Amino acid sequence: MANIKKKRGVIAILTGGGDVPGLNPAIRAITIRALREGYNVVGIRRGWAGMVEIVRDKKHDNSNNFIELTENIVNRAGRTGGTFLHSSRTRPSKVPKDAVPTHLKSTYNNELNDLTPEVLKNLDFLNIDYLIPIGGDDTLSYGVRLHKEGMKIVAIPKTMDNDVPGTDYCIGFSTCVTRTIELTHKLRTTAGSHERFLVIEVFGRYAGFSALLPTMAGAANRCVIPEYKFSMERLTELLVADRYTNPSKYSVVLVSEGAMFDDIDQMVYKNEEKDMFGHKKLGGIGDLVSTKLKELSPKYNKGKRINVINQRLGYLVRCGNPDALDSIVPMAFGNLALDLILEGTTGRLVTLKNGRYDNQHIEIVTSYKKVVDVHKYYNTERLRPVYKSFESKPLFIMTSD
Repeated sequence: MANIKKKRGVIAILTGGGDVPGLNPAIRAITIRALREGYNVVGIRRGWAGMVEIVRDKKHDNSNNFIELTENIVNRAGRTGGTFLHSSRTRPSKVPKDAVPTHLKSTYNNELNDLTPEVLKNLDFLNIDYLIPIGGDDTLSYGVRLHKEGMKIVAIPKTMDNDVPGTDYCIGFSTCVTRTIELTHKLRTTAGSHERFLVIEVFGRYAGFSALLPTMAGAANRCVIPEYKFSMERLTELLVADRYTNPSKYSVVLVSEGAMFDDIDQMVYKNEEKDMFGHKKLGGIGDLVSTKLKELSPKYNKGKRINVINQRLGYLVRCGNPDALDSIVPMAFGNLALDLILEGTTGRLVTLKNGRYDNQHIEIVTSYKKVVDVHKYYNTERLRPVYKSFESKPLFIMTSD
């Protein structure tokens, strides 16, 4: 036992993947409710990395790997952005040789190593009864693995891409959309002053929700998303026409980081380095779109080139404090997780479906890819959202399918 006096039981919380506003409110909600119900709460530091790197010796300093949570600790962080437990993109089932913790290197020396046996022993060392991972489909897919190994898991979806299957909403999405709209509108003043195209690259590896929703809300004239390979010729033609009809002579396009040209069969990557989930870091499609817009614009603008303002929003939409929804939903998700634990139900993902809080079997996380239904919600000819009747639609329209 690691200096944790067991009462009703011990609940562990971890946050994995990219940070988003709303993680600290979720940690706070879980902790306060759990403590009042008679549980001890342990915060695992740095996501799955903390679970891998624990040294099972009561005399060893594991403060970099876990912390006992109290109301005082979580109240201080509960209104802030990011995650005070920190995060990582560690995948315990596929740890590269050079990332294996020092104390395990003699046992695990393959190029890729499955450290799940160590994770299970570490959970037992901490006397963990229930584990609540908060993350996207990568982080939660390993939660599915532990569920199959017999660990009692209740998962909470988090990702600004909003692409975890089984739920309409993931923590971080509302703040991402809110910031995208706000920052795009701020950049309009410069685009209008110089009569330029405004190209804004936003998050979205496989799903285009974070480009589609702001465009629907009026932040941009057009958007290009990962689900549909777009033509630069067509995009240029549309943006020139949009600019011509705008009294301030500018037009705006939101570009998902995972969007692809119709004549190139891959996404644009910053470099070839991959994380443990096999993902290369995206970035640069906005730069390419900007370059091609300048090259092609004379063809549709009576021989005159149109210059471009190019901005990658990146971490600006995931830093800082959560908005209203990302303060309320994490509180509800945390309490939903505790409701399930109190009734003895595990192996679940807490969800928000059609405006109602619910839960699904955790294996839904790995059952399919959640992406935009192009046929229903994206006009491939006009490169913008389709919206007709809003009656009986859920809050975020196209995220429920």
